[in-house]
Amino acid sequence: MKRILLIFIAVVMTIPSFAEGMKKKKENVQGKEQAEGKDAAYWNKMAEGMSQALIKHFWGASFEGYPDRYYFNYENDLRNLKTEHYWPQAHAMDVIVDAYLRTGDKQYKAIYPLWWEGAPKFNFAGRPEDRWWNDFVDDMEWITLAQIRMYESTNNKDYFLKARQIYDDWIWTTWGPENEAPWYGGITWKTDVSKSKNACSNGPAAIIAARIYQFYDKAKIKDGKPKAEYLNEAVKIYSWLKRNLFNPLTGAVYDNMNKKGEISPAVFTYNVGTFLGAAHELYKITRNTQYLNDAVKAANYVIHFMSDNGGVPSNAGYGDGGLFNGIFFRYFARLINEPDLDKDTYEKFYNYITRCATVMAEKGVNPNTMLYGGNWHKAPADDAMVCLTAHLSGCMLMEAMCTLVNE
Repeated sequence: MKRILLIFIAVVMTIPSFAEGMKKKKENVQGKEQAEGKDAAYWNKMAEGMSQALIKHFWGASFEGYPDRYYFNYENDLRNLKTEHYWPQAHAMDVIVDAYLRTGDKQYKAIYPLWWEGAPKFNFAGRPEDRWWNDFVDDMEWITLAQIRMYESTNNKDYFLKARQIYDDWIWTTWGPENEAPWYGGITWKTDVSKSKNACSNGPAAIIAARIYQFYDKAKIKDGKPKAEYLNEAVKIYSWLKRNLFNPLTGAVYDNMNKKGEISPAVFTYNVGTFLGAAHELYKITRNTQYLNDAVKAANYVIHFMSDNGGVPSNAGYGDGGLFNGIFFRYFARLINEPDLDKDTYEKFYNYITRCATVMAEKGVNPNTMLYGGNWHKAPADDAMVCLTAHLSGCMLMEAMCTLVNE
């Protein structure tokens, strides 16, 4: 009887792993089936159409009567000319960089210096002595990440030097204090809310520090903070984020630690994206496999716990949330291309992002306007209002598909 009971227990214990294995197999098959017939040319056409739509419908200078509006409007076709939304500017430029790297087309590169003039000019919270500053630390971080990519794609050192200055003077200075309870470090979310330490201000900061470290020699930096300090800061920021806002059991990345030391249980895809992005950057520098394991764990959280909307993340059509999924896919795609991923993980991740992109391309993008409104399963009407943030998420996913290495 005892032997029979032990056998029964052993069989029962194998059921979850068997079910999980069947689920993964089904996911991989679905991804491959949905991608059938969609080759590199298809994704390039989608990316080009959506990035061109970004310029046509959102880039201010595209409209007659607005020749000097070097700014991305918050809603399509001059519906909203307000400029209180700073951080979407960075992601719009990220897409322009994506498109330039994909095509080498000078049309995209020509926007760089114009945006460089317009972004600080229209910044609603810029200081008189430096219009790039903003009271939201994470907003400055997104801008800094875009500037680093502008440097990476052009070798224009001005972009890198500005990024380094913003990080050194306005971002890293909000760290800590390390001996102050209950935070013991952490990058501040907002300059006038210094006791809120958020995932959205720490993940990007760690990525910035790691990238400055990586480009330090190429940029021929000879003054200021030594190269090694940036890596130390990247590790320090990431370690704080992992220790306080990462759940190592599930892979969840929680939103923030408030002034009482309480952890918000909210999980958003963009925070998962920058966490795994920071982990991946540090893995590439150090080759410490724990960083890669962390990145994989976080990515799996989105796949298994945040994709119940027909196998894709939640809809997000307006406001800040419109950007969340796109930011995740930007860093997720980089992780997928990591050569050290094991084969099963690579296939799982590749098929997941392909499934998401296929749903968006077939159902969520208007083929006439090439606009994406944030609903995975329903395209916006020809005359519908579309928010910049939602369309950017669509652009980021399509541009990401053009970077994937299909083994």
